[in-house]
Amino acid sequence: MNETEQTYHTPVLLAESIDGMHLQPGGIYVDVTFGGGGHSREILRRMDKDSRLLSFDQDADAEKNALDDPRFTFVRSNFRYLHNFLRYYGIEQVDAILADLGVSSHHFDDAERGFSFRFDGRLDMRMNQRAGITAADIVNTYDEERLANLFYLYGELKNSRKLAAVLAKARAQRKITTIEDFLEVVRPLFGREREKKELAKAFQALRIEVNQEMEALKEMLYAATNALKPGGRLAVITYHSLEDRMVKNIMKTGNIEGKAESDFYGNVLSPFRLVNNKVILPGNDEQERNPRSRSAKLRIAEKK
Repeated sequence: MNETEQTYHTPVLLAESIDGMHLQPGGIYVDVTFGGGGHSREILRRMDKDSRLLSFDQDADAEKNALDDPRFTFVRSNFRYLHNFLRYYGIEQVDAILADLGVSSHHFDDAERGFSFRFDGRLDMRMNQRAGITAADIVNTYDEERLANLFYLYGELKNSRKLAAVLAKARAQRKITTIEDFLEVVRPLFGREREKKELAKAFQALRIEVNQEMEALKEMLYAATNALKPGGRLAVITYHSLEDRMVKNIMKTGNIEGKAESDFYGNVLSPFRLVNNKVILPGNDEQERNPRSRSAKLRIAEKK
């Protein structure tokens, strides 16, 4: 592993996810979450000379990690546009798609990006800093009910209404622009013993809303379903229940709502066959080395 990858992001479930892609000679593969390039690097290492890898990331910081290999193409884009870019590159179908939905360690460690409550800095949280609203925009402009809904839905916070109310009251006095501004308002709502966990949920909720993560994931999963060849593999690493539910549903039923359609005999009409009936979890060794991996789940399905 090189220095860039070590400082940017340690890949989670590396061997298990690449094994799950079931690489074949002359295959076309997609890594929709390039990040520090750890998974892509391992895919390239295992690929033959006639195979091809496209890796997506909307973050300019990730583009700096792009790999120098003629078989590799970096796509500076959100993975929700998977279908468009495959068409742009003249690719009709692919052999496997990998997604690691976790936020890179790099983002949490960069105070300027505003992803972590460990540092002060701008309340930003945009993966793509060229466009879109920031977390500060959301905190200062969403009405109280909309704020409460996003903290409840995306952060699963039971005190979401109270949280939204104190933010609305505070911003009427002074605009909330930094992480410290935000923490000063919300910290009194969380008990000391659960403070870190509750703050992490609040930050997760804002990050998901800023980057439209659920909508983007939905679009990517449907695009991936259509892009895979029969026998092609979809391998997805999730970190929280919201995204994991969507991935599980599409693999089991072919839609993110999990509404199963059956044939005359009662067989579920899904475009996928589950490769592993149970989720794959990191081993104890990996969890010790990389605490980020403790919430990771890997699901793998094969296109029928």
